Amino acid sequence: MGSRSAMPESAAQGSAAAYKQHAAECAVELVQSGMVVGLGTGSTAVFAIRRIGLLLQSGQLRDVVGVPTSAAAEAEARTVGIQLIEPELAREVDLTIDGADEVTPELDLIKGRGGALLREKVVAQASRREVIVVDQSKVSPRLGTHSPLPVEVLRFGWRSQARFLESLGARVELMSGSGGSPFVTDEGNLVLLCFFGPLAAPADLAQGLAARAGIVEHGLFLGLATDLIVAGPGGIERRVRPTSGKTS
Repeated sequence: MGSRSAMPESAAQGSAAAYKQHAAECAVELVQSGMVVGLGTGSTAVFAIRRIGLLLQSGQLRDVVGVPTSAAAEAEARTVGIQLIEPELAREVDLTIDGADEVTPELDLIKGRGGALLREKVVAQASRREVIVVDQSKVSPRLGTHSPLPVEVLRFGWRSQARFLESLGARVELMSGSGGSPFVTDEGNLVLLCFFGPLAAPADLAQGLAARAGIVEHGLFLGLATDLIVAGPGGIERRVRPTSGKTS
């Protein structure tokens, strides 16, 4: 999968959380002073946010401005002292660090189980470089093998979207939030988890979902990731996409 480097012994002996932390901190090594940095959402990305904050506090990084992909990422960034850019994104994003629910060796992704897929995709498409950090359990030969596909939908008519997705072959569940109530995104939408199984033609599916009124966004991130950092018992593996053309 590309270059490999050893993992510190303490992390190698740790849990999946330790792998995520090590991968995220390796990604932060790509951050330079003066950058506009996209701040991902989820259990892996939070380690990157905290590391950037620590480097700013110590003076090893300066003038880094963050672009949070969710209210949760924004709150974490403010806690660790990262200055945030205006939400209009008047400046291009130099580098985004984010996680994924599933990733193929070609660097195609399923994202969105954290409920922030819309903002995550906006920031990814606005970024010169999209760095994805995962533990090895998220690597899959084909998207849909291990993860359902999150699809963000308007509340209005959401059951019609569920029927549409079922007609495409998915088993559909409404994503739950705390207490078992429906999860509501930062934009006030719902998320449907679509269990398709391994996807033979994800690009065709992405095109069909994008054409459906009421579907706000889908969790297929195809051709967007430029770098992949995977942590596991054997250390860190890195892969870079040969070309950086972004398609979805």
